[in-house]
Amino acid sequence: MPVPAEPKIYHIVHADRLPSIISDGWLWCDAEIVRSPPPGTTIGMNHIKQRRLNELSLNSHPGLFVGDCVPFYFCPRSVMLYLIHKANDAELTYVGGQDPIVHLEADFYGTISWAEQNRLRWAFTLSNAGSGYFEDRCDLSRLDEIDWNAVHAISWSHRKEGKQAEFLIEKQFPWELITRIGVCSYSIYEQVTTALRAAEYKPGVEIRSEWYY
Repeated sequence: MPVPAEPKIYHIVHADRLPSIISDGWLWCDAEIVRSPPPGTTIGMNHIKQRRLNELSLNSHPGLFVGDCVPFYFCPRSVMLYLIHKANDAELTYVGGQDPIVHLEADFYGTISWAEQNRLRWAFTLSNAGSGYFEDRCDLSRLDEIDWNAVHAISWSHRKEGKQAEFLIEKQFPWELITRIGVCSYSIYEQVTTALRAAEYKPGVEIRSEWYY
């Protein structure tokens, strides 16, 4: 599969985190969240978060750790969401299932333009940035090195690494760049639209069951 003409990126978060994101006006990297924990539910695996904070740095930006960046996937229905859905991994402290998890969608090229205007570093990885052996790039001419077939695969058991390619942006990501919010159910749709009442900027909210397991 060639590089998509207009790639989208996706950050997943528990719906109860939206009020603080809206209030701050930013998505924050884990390094900032550790310094000032926001209200709401934390998802993810703590040991991997710690590794991203303290051990895993980017070859394309020496000295910049993965945990210093806000992470995105290049697709909804990620491998991480599957682990959340199954809720049977001993390393996963969150066991609330996938229903409360929302997808925050943004435009890839628009995000890079904003990052460069604000002198924030960015990179993309060819696999999971929480592993000890990922490769990263900060050159758009090398986007074809991402396994786009794996990224967009519905059945990915033999393409798991490529499916987990990430986009990373240094420190923070502005709420105003979120173009769409995808949710699993009507109850979460209502929760999200209620949270958006306090927001000056309101991205569209859609029930996207195909983004879930």
